[in-house]
Amino acid sequence: MYKANDDRYENAVVRRAGNSGLQLPALSFGLWHSFGDDANYGDSEKVMLKAFDSGIFCFDNAFNYGPSAGAAERMFGEVYRANLKPYRDELVITTKAGFNMWPGPYGNFSSRKTLINALDGSLKRMGLDYVDVYYSHRFDPNTSLAETAEALDSVVRSGKALYIGISNYNAAQTKEITKYFNELHTPFVVNQASYNMLNRGVEDDGLIKTLADEHKALVAYGPLAEGLLTDKYLNGMPDDVKIHWSNEFVIKHGKDELVKKLNQLNDLAKNRNQNLAQMSLAWLLHDKTVASVVTGASKVNHLEDNLKALNNLDFTNDELTEIDKIVKE
Repeated sequence: MYKANDDRYENAVVRRAGNSGLQLPALSFGLWHSFGDDANYGDSEKVMLKAFDSGIFCFDNAFNYGPSAGAAERMFGEVYRANLKPYRDELVITTKAGFNMWPGPYGNFSSRKTLINALDGSLKRMGLDYVDVYYSHRFDPNTSLAETAEALDSVVRSGKALYIGISNYNAAQTKEITKYFNELHTPFVVNQASYNMLNRGVEDDGLIKTLADEHKALVAYGPLAEGLLTDKYLNGMPDDVKIHWSNEFVIKHGKDELVKKLNQLNDLAKNRNQNLAQMSLAWLLHDKTVASVVTGASKVNHLEDNLKALNNLDFTNDELTEIDKIVKE
């Protein structure tokens, strides 16, 4: 029977989401990739429990994660029921609804029916009475933000979620829905968005400033730009490299130019006694608006490597300036 490491919080880095009561580990465990139908249960269980033993108490899920919709939630539920259920009060478990969930018009976006039906399914798969954060996974261009806000508010009032989040909403959309949440007194705390050293969209759009002004938090996903910000491509990029839609634009000046920038960033990381991936994770946390960074790891050694990023979170102004110069030139 699993027993959690007694020292799991000894070296944990915990950050607050804005001025709310929600606290998150600096690194959250994401189940986007490598979890579900085709994954080896034993390997998945091992890395998830290692994460919790290392002070990572937030598990980030979504209805559509996994090789098929619901697959990652089912996998998480199996591990949770077998091992983590006694620690429920310590865990922050999140899920999202809005992307490719089931056939028909309600299987996407953020209508009231979609959001409420989706959460019921997610709770059943994971074996939970409630989630800690429930996200609208994406802005719905055909449904009023007032309806989406009211649906999410009712989820909290029903006891099925403690906090509300949004994901992939830009600054203007965030600002408008925040107005409705404030009127409803909804515990809205966080926007989860794609963000990394190469992808500065949330800065350019003004989303980070909007969240800071509203005392809300950003949770960053895609921190390594689908593997670009690792040592994987320092010697060149193959023609068939696949990049997530949120990061495709970073290759706009060609692969050779990007590889040059990656090597410059890697040299800077070496001077910090970090590898490129570790510096990339640490960099995201230099802004206090970023409450947590979602990382995925299918193997324990990958997880342990990511955790080393927390050993050096301090950046000098010169380092931050140099990173911006490399990335933006």
